[in-house]
Amino acid sequence: MQTERRVKLFRRGGHQTVRIPRAFELPGEDAVMRREGSRLVIEPAARPSLVALLATLKPLDNDFPPMPDRPPEPVDS
Repeated sequence: MQTERRVKLFRRGGHQTVRIPRAFELPGEDAVMRREGSRLVIEPAARPSLVALLATLKPLDNDFPPMPDRPPEPVDS
């Protein structure tokens, strides 16, 4: 697998653009970019976990009515 390749930089309006060759394509629709000294690092964005998503939700203040805990119905096999 290639680990390095020279690429062209382009100007589009107020943005600088780089075309990522197929050999270096990232999965998904989002990426994280950061500067490390003179290097620019681009890596796939981590997918948020369900636990992280649930932690952002506010607790419900509603009082729910009691529900009877009925045994499951038999299944014919």
